[in-house]
Amino acid sequence: MAAVRAPLLTEARRGFAPWAGLAVLLTLGGTLAATADRWQGGWAETATELHAAVLIAAPAAAAAGCWQGGRERRRRTRELWETAVRPPLARFLVSALPTALWVAAGYLAAAGLALLATWPYALGGAGDGPRLARLPADAAVTAAAVLVGQVVGRVVPWRAAAPLLAVVGYVGLGVPAVADSGAGRHLDPAFMVLDTSVPVWWLPVAMTVWTGGLAGAAVLAYAARRRWTAVLPLAAATAAAVLLTQAGDGLWRTDPLVRRQVCDTSVTPAVCVNARYAGALPQLTDALSDVTGRLAGVRNLPVRWSDRWGGPRADEAGLPSLTPLGWSFVRGRLTDPVMFAWQAVGALQLRGDCPDDDAAHPADDAVRNYLAPRPDQEYFDRLDARGDTGQRAEPAGRRAARARLTGMGGAERRAWLSAYFAARAACDAKGVPAL
Repeated sequence: MAAVRAPLLTEARRGFAPWAGLAVLLTLGGTLAATADRWQGGWAETATELHAAVLIAAPAAAAAGCWQGGRERRRRTRELWETAVRPPLARFLVSALPTALWVAAGYLAAAGLALLATWPYALGGAGDGPRLARLPADAAVTAAAVLVGQVVGRVVPWRAAAPLLAVVGYVGLGVPAVADSGAGRHLDPAFMVLDTSVPVWWLPVAMTVWTGGLAGAAVLAYAARRRWTAVLPLAAATAAAVLLTQAGDGLWRTDPLVRRQVCDTSVTPAVCVNARYAGALPQLTDALSDVTGRLAGVRNLPVRWSDRWGGPRADEAGLPSLTPLGWSFVRGRLTDPVMFAWQAVGALQLRGDCPDDDAAHPADDAVRNYLAPRPDQEYFDRLDARGDTGQRAEPAGRRAARARLTGMGGAERRAWLSAYFAARAACDAKGVPAL
């Protein structure tokens, strides 16, 4: 045991393995940092990004294993190494296991740093938190890739085998990962799904058995004295593959948080967000405070703005989309509250089941300008003023309608807006009161 443990410790401390782990950490760290705007702030988005990182980590791990596998050939010490007392499998594992463990540790370290980076900006409310289910399986996939790569490095006597294996691995994982159909895509350890889905509890176990079984079969077929023993991990991998392909889309279920709304009912209409972004609710309520203040006392409004999976209900208006992260929200902060309010007013006006009608556009423009003026409206007004007399007539009419609505007394404006929203709710463009 000591004769095996000493070389393992030497390889783990001073060999190629620590550098391979560091390379994976730096590669994934740089990739994740470059895309931080689209995941830093959402636990589900972070988990999806970390799973997508397998597409980079696994080919890199395979290349590292392949390079390590060709070490004795490059040093011209292969014949000497084969004269050692230890059996071929022990010699193989002494070389491969430290690299596999360090590479898996590099992936997990990058994942840990990403989770720490998300923590201060996470928008999730009660019940939300780090999604860790896939991390062990993804780390196991990178370790398995090292073992397969080491076998390739021992078998293929070519220095370019390592980079070529990385390219082949990237393509081989990447194509099925984005496939829309085919049962085989569920065997891809980098297969991507929406961040609104969560895996069934046994998926990481089955994926670990599938990839680990293949790697174990390759190692035993190459290095074991009794090569028939490769049948055992291969059988386990086959059973896991059958389970994964038979389950198909049943491997994933909708995140329960997606179906739940968290609301601020202190304003009218109420402001509701998907429970995954409950932490954003105070920012959204504040961004809409001028709108809800000007709508005080107005009747016939939707009950709430909702961020509901599948779209708003009949008595609701859709909240402007908070996703994908990196647009409306970056690192937990609403990037443009004024534009968000402008979009929210548009959702109040255009109910999802009503056809668009040009006859109501002048009034729509006046209402939107009163409730939440577009940030760059002055720029567009200046462009409109450059046309000839005929071209300037319609913009002039819109400006006059805005002025009439703004100039109304409080009671008169509330009555007009109540009639306006009643007509819009009934999809009655002709019933919109004149300005």
